[in-house]
Amino acid sequence: MSTASIIRIALFAYLAIFFSYLLGPLVVMSLTAFNSAAFPSVSPWACYTYEWFDVLFNDKHIKEGIYYSVIIGLGTVALSVSMGLAASIVLTQVWAKFRSTYYTLIIAPILVPGVVLGISTLVFWDRFGDFIRAGDGSMLDGLFHNGIFLTILGQSSFIASYCMLVFVARLQRFDPGLTEAALDLGATHTQAFRKILLPFMRPAIASASVLAFLASFENYNTTTFTIVKYKTLTTVLAQKVRLGINPSISALAFIIIMMTIILALGFETYRRNNARKEAVRLGKAKESKGFLPGFLTGNPAAIVLVLVSFVVISMIGTAQSYSPQQCKAEVLAAKKAEVAKAIKALKLKRTIKQQSDSLKGPDIFTPDPANKKGSFGGVFDPNNLTNEEPAKPEAPAANKKPASGAFGGVFDPNNLQKD
Repeated sequence: MSTASIIRIALFAYLAIFFSYLLGPLVVMSLTAFNSAAFPSVSPWACYTYEWFDVLFNDKHIKEGIYYSVIIGLGTVALSVSMGLAASIVLTQVWAKFRSTYYTLIIAPILVPGVVLGISTLVFWDRFGDFIRAGDGSMLDGLFHNGIFLTILGQSSFIASYCMLVFVARLQRFDPGLTEAALDLGATHTQAFRKILLPFMRPAIASASVLAFLASFENYNTTTFTIVKYKTLTTVLAQKVRLGINPSISALAFIIIMMTIILALGFETYRRNNARKEAVRLGKAKESKGFLPGFLTGNPAAIVLVLVSFVVISMIGTAQSYSPQQCKAEVLAAKKAEVAKAIKALKLKRTIKQQSDSLKGPDIFTPDPANKKGSFGGVFDPNNLTNEEPAKPEAPAANKKPASGAFGGVFDPNNLQKD
């Protein structure tokens, strides 16, 4: 076998292990959403069911958590993207000697633990409200103690740094001469920003928005300290994990995974379709006139998107009519039969043991319930020392005085005298 073949096999094995490690837990969790077992598990498989999706849709806590997570995510996107874009523009315009220090200050929140950010946000805005005398009953008091407002501020304090990194990477390819030319031609700074810089930054803004929303949606460390009386999806799930979970959590994970796959495939389909149209416009490719629509031609992402959409629609349609009750009844009957068989085997084993013990005869090491004195006839019972009749004392001799003392008076000095 050649060296190239060995390298190719090793690379294939490495990729298989890597993607199995990366995607294996997601696949297993997705499968548990369709198992009728009460606890998320794949083995043993009980029945194929959609009931956990119904449990998920009827869980008011999860619906409330998703609602507030989306609200907080949109607010975080608006604040983080604005701060990140402003910070990136300042970074490109600031004095070169101060640029590294400024960059370090902007990146610093990423290095701070989320717990510290959450506690500091809560304490700072509470003290700030007291400083400006925002007492009870005022609008500002409700604002500074509102969990949604505090969570948006706490999350934006470090998510804005991630957005800034995205914008800085985009600005490195921007030609400042375009803005200077616009200013020379009479445009204001606002017009130059809106007409030149902002369109150029549009892809980065979209990427930073998605990044900020996902980072906000899954954040727990900062949110748990700033959310106060409200609930987000992460705090609800953390509480359910402490109290006990069911496969409805797996159903939620499956929905999120499928939404992510569909959105990713949709974006890739859109990008490839635009590239194909641009190639046709430039004469580098010809318009397809085959059986398949134009956006499917030479676009594997579009084909996979159609297949995934077909599977999802089929599952939704099947869930309306499929019922696992008969399968559950069969599984329950099988479990009862298995339990009855185990009980019968245990009784048989106990009967055989009793017969074997009767053939061996009495065991002196086994306590006899009828014998209250124990296994050895009460030989070692301390009460046996007092159950015997006491010995009768001998009658004293007529010519002798009764002995006195503990030892019969043998140490009495009067014994040396003659009678």
